[in-house]
Amino acid sequence: MPKGSKERTAARRDEIITACAELYKTMSFKEITMKEIANATSFTRTSIYNYFQTKEEIFLALLQKEYERWNESLRRIWTEHEAMGAEAFADALAHSLKERKTLLKILSMNHYDMEENSRIERLTDFKRAYGQSLAEVRNCLDKFFEEMTAQDKQDFIYSFFPFMFGIYPYTMVTEKQKEAMEQAEVGYVCMSIYEIAFNQVKRLLGA
Repeated sequence: MPKGSKERTAARRDEIITACAELYKTMSFKEITMKEIANATSFTRTSIYNYFQTKEEIFLALLQKEYERWNESLRRIWTEHEAMGAEAFADALAHSLKERKTLLKILSMNHYDMEENSRIERLTDFKRAYGQSLAEVRNCLDKFFEEMTAQDKQDFIYSFFPFMFGIYPYTMVTEKQKEAMEQAEVGYVCMSIYEIAFNQVKRLLGA
């Protein structure tokens, strides 16, 4: 790691992560290279390796940022409301994910490889943000659904979080995919991020 203040290091890391996020809006994970990311920053590709050793580490850091932003939304749900029924909570949770398209897009990639190709300290940083998301959802369940048992809450979390991995590919279908499904006579129903998340949360809550 280059010498300098913690603030400068954090700023450099953020610049790299932001550059990656901007490229990801128009390019695929496969298309994005360290060179492409460097070209979108104010420093060289060699300098990037002072902060991230692999492209997967950069994407993992971006995913961490997305989880941290989602955590803020989740925290507001349980701190700003005294009570919520199943439908109101499903609405709030679905809206929180509607704003996190990048999070859902990255989750739909090969998550195992992304974690495997990151250093343990970078993976640990990410897991803290992910773990906080689990905690924030549990805080919501603890406050709004006191009738749920500890097992009920665990079942909700371990059903909903894996479900999130499939939200993006089921809701962001390309024209090529639509044409292929039509030709294959697949009865695909197009749903939004909000709709698919809302329906799943209500289903898990038995509403």
